[in-house]
Amino acid sequence: MPRTRPLILQVFYTFDAGGAQIRFVQLANHFQNRYAHIVVAMDGRFGVAEKLEPNADVSLRTVPSVKGRMFANRAPFRRLLAELKPDLLVTHNWGTMEWALADMPRLAPHLHIEDGFGPDEAQGQLARRVWTRRLALRRSAVVLPSRNLHRIAREIWHLPDRCVQYIPNGIDCGRFAVSPDPLRTSLWRGSGPVVGIVCALRAEKNVGRLIRAFALTGRDVTARLVIVGEGPERPALEAVVRDLHLQDRVTFAGHMRDPEQIYGGFDVFALSSDTEQMPYTVLEAMAAGRAIATTNVGDIRHMVSPENQPFIVPCDDDALAGALTALLTDAPLRRRLGEANRIRARATYDEAGMFEAYAGLYDRLIGAR
Repeated sequence: MPRTRPLILQVFYTFDAGGAQIRFVQLANHFQNRYAHIVVAMDGRFGVAEKLEPNADVSLRTVPSVKGRMFANRAPFRRLLAELKPDLLVTHNWGTMEWALADMPRLAPHLHIEDGFGPDEAQGQLARRVWTRRLALRRSAVVLPSRNLHRIAREIWHLPDRCVQYIPNGIDCGRFAVSPDPLRTSLWRGSGPVVGIVCALRAEKNVGRLIRAFALTGRDVTARLVIVGEGPERPALEAVVRDLHLQDRVTFAGHMRDPEQIYGGFDVFALSSDTEQMPYTVLEAMAAGRAIATTNVGDIRHMVSPENQPFIVPCDDDALAGALTALLTDAPLRRRLGEANRIRARATYDEAGMFEAYAGLYDRLIGAR
C-alpha cells in the first residue's frame, strides 16, 4: 500500500528528556498530518513519548545494538534502513553517529542535528570524533541550533557551507506566560526569593557549582534554591547540600511534568553548566518573564535580553554567586530583566519560525530523494 505521507526515521540515543527530544515532540505534534515518524531509541528508553499528542503519527521502536561497537552495528542498522525505506533519516547528536555511517552509501537522504556535547567534550573537541563527523556528515544536511555550534561545524569539522544550517530552537511563548501552580510551588515557598533550576542532574550540568554559589549568597540575603529534575548526580548533590548545611534552604523537587506551571514560582532562574548550546530551559524562563543568572556557555549570553547579559558569568562559583546576590537583593531589577526577557523571547524565539524552517528543510530533502 502506498504511503499517504512521507516517512521519517528519527534516531536518538535516548528518548528521555532533553532538548532534542522536546524539539522533536513539538514538531511531531504540530505537523500531525504532514509526516509519519518512526522513533528509534538506542537505549530503549522512551520517557518523552508521554508528551506526544494522540494524533501525532509516531511509532516507537527499539533496535538491538552493541554499545561501543560502531562497525558491528552497521549491518543491522543498514538492514533496517533497507527494510523501512524511509524518505528521510534524521540522527540526533553524537550518540547516533553509527546510523549516519550505516547510511553510507546512501539508502535515504540524511539530516543530522547536533545540539551540543557531553562532559567528555565540554572543554574541547575530541580528534576521533571530529574526523568521524567530517567523514559521516560531509554529504549530509546538518542543522545546528546555536551560532557557536554552527561555527564549530564549519571551522573545526570543516563541513561545506552547503551542508550546514542554523535553526534556533523555538517555544510556544504564550504557554509559559501563566501563573504558577500553587500546589507545586507550595512545596518550596517560604520567606525570601527563590532561585530555581530545571535540568537533568548529569555531570555536565554541574549543579554542584550552583549549590556552592548559592551558599555564598547567604551572608547577604535569605533565599531558597529549588532543583527540579532527576538524574545520576542527585545523591552526590544531596551530599553537597548536607556538607554545606543547606538542608533547610535547598529543595530537590524531582522530575515535574508541564514546566510552564513552575517557572512563575521562581524569582531567578539559574544554570551552572560546563557546556550548553541553546538550552530550552533558558528560553522557557525568558518566556515566563524571569531574570536569569547562568554560566557563560554556548549561546546563552546572546539569547537573553541585553539588560540581562551582565548576569551571564564565567564558570566560577564566586562569579555565579555575585550574579545571584545582585538579583536576589534587588526585586525591581529582577522585574525589569524578567520583562525584557519576556519581550525578547516573543520577538525572537517563538516556535512558529522554527516550524517553518524545519518543514522547509524536511520537504527539500524528501523531494531530492
